[in-house]
Amino acid sequence: MTPDELRALQKLVRKAKRIATEKAGELHDLVEDGLPAAYQDLPALAQQTYEACKAWAEAEAEFKAAEAAAA
Repeated sequence: MTPDELRALQKLVRKAKRIATEKAGELHDLVEDGLPAAYQDLPALAQQTYEACKAWAEAEAEFKAAEAAAA
């Protein structure tokens, strides 16, 4: 993998982490400020947060594997 490809992959990891962090913040806000009244929003937001964190973890693993292979 070229250095440019590694940088592009790292950029994707950073974007995925930002999105996961934002979703985690939304979930935190719902739990702290919205419950119990907004309980119906919890399953959907929890799923979105899970998917965002999983996407970050997969991107991070792919980046680390590519980085190790390039070394």
